[in-house]
Amino acid sequence: MRFDQHTVVLLTRPSDPPELPPEAIDRLRDAHLAHQAGLVEQGLVLAAGPLLHADDDRMRGFVVFSIAPDEVRGLYADDPAVRAGLLVARVASWMVPEGNVRYEGVPILASMLEAAAGD
Repeated sequence: MRFDQHTVVLLTRPSDPPELPPEAIDRLRDAHLAHQAGLVEQGLVLAAGPLLHADDDRMRGFVVFSIAPDEVRGLYADDPAVRAGLLVARVASWMVPEGNVRYEGVPILASMLEAAAGD
């Protein structure tokens, strides 16, 4: 059997996030979403989105990439929310049977304001 290999990122909230005022958290969240949107625009992201109803409430989001794990680690070193300690990017390779998973255009939010507009 042949396999496709993707790089996945599990975004988690650390057990000891920094205490920041709500306005700072909002700015960092928007900066994180803008960073993610930039990765999509570059064609690096195959799929992305928040995680809901997780058994562990620290789990925040999941992203599938078309590039190698070391490259992805470098991209998340530049993510504002990761740099600020609000998120941790856990990176791994994911193997699935060849052709088993297909991706089409990846819509992604660039800010929380955009998310609120969808309600």
